Amino acid sequence: MHVNFKAEWKKRADLVEEALLRELKKAPAYDATLERSMEYSLMAGGKRLRPVLLMAAADAVGKDGAAFLTTGCAIEMIHTYSLIHDDLPSMDNDDYRRGKLTNHKIYGAGMATLAGDALLTLAFEVMMRQSKATDAVKLAVVREVSVASGPNGMVGGQAIDLESEGQHISPDDLRRMHMGKTGALFRAAIRCGALLAGASAAELRALTRYAESFGFAFQITDDILDVTGEAAAIGKPVGSDERNHKSTYVTLTSLSEAREIARKAVADAVEALRPLGNKAAFLSELAEFLLSRKQ
Repeated sequence: MHVNFKAEWKKRADLVEEALLRELKKAPAYDATLERSMEYSLMAGGKRLRPVLLMAAADAVGKDGAAFLTTGCAIEMIHTYSLIHDDLPSMDNDDYRRGKLTNHKIYGAGMATLAGDALLTLAFEVMMRQSKATDAVKLAVVREVSVASGPNGMVGGQAIDLESEGQHISPDDLRRMHMGKTGALFRAAIRCGALLAGASAAELRALTRYAESFGFAFQITDDILDVTGEAAAIGKPVGSDERNHKSTYVTLTSLSEAREIARKAVADAVEALRPLGNKAAFLSELAEFLLSRKQ
């Protein structure tokens, strides 16, 4: 792995941190408590993986990905909304996220729900602030993100997850659930970076293949961490999948087999980048990092 890989990731994540707060403060909410609730979760840290992937995808087709940070922030707002709602008592009922009390434990379930709603809708306003993009490209980006976030993406996957609690589902259904709940927004982030950077059809196909394998690998390693991880490292209690009687790649196969499936998905992601050459080195290293992630 590149010695500068983590330093490069941190540099990009720091850009995201600064830009997120800036974009949030451009349009203060009517209600001060609502704004504090939004900021509490949005600025709670995390890997900032989706905006980092968006920038890296643009880099991989020869543009400066930092120029498209605004859209990356919008996607991170949507991701944050999904986490707030996922933690609610009516969903996973988790008390901690990223090492802090979850939003509803601080602001109550009603305000947390509204904070998630507000971040989702604000995200589309933020997307339209993106400079260095034509109106046609912005519309393409909005379509990518709206599909990825809705009933045929993240929300659809979450619905399957909710209905599957306490049930044994097939590996195919589990993959479909995760490709919606987790993979769709990764796919959108990477494709948006490519679209904003003016990727060719061949480049877009390569990055889409990468995104789909990356999202699959990420979810499998997430399932593994729920069994093998440490709460202090991952920022939330381990064992929540078992507690909520959820099917995972670990419960449907075994820990060793889940690890092998993850290795295969990472290899597929790296192979998909071959046509892009060295410009996609960061994306390749990011995929390989999934196999050793601790959070």
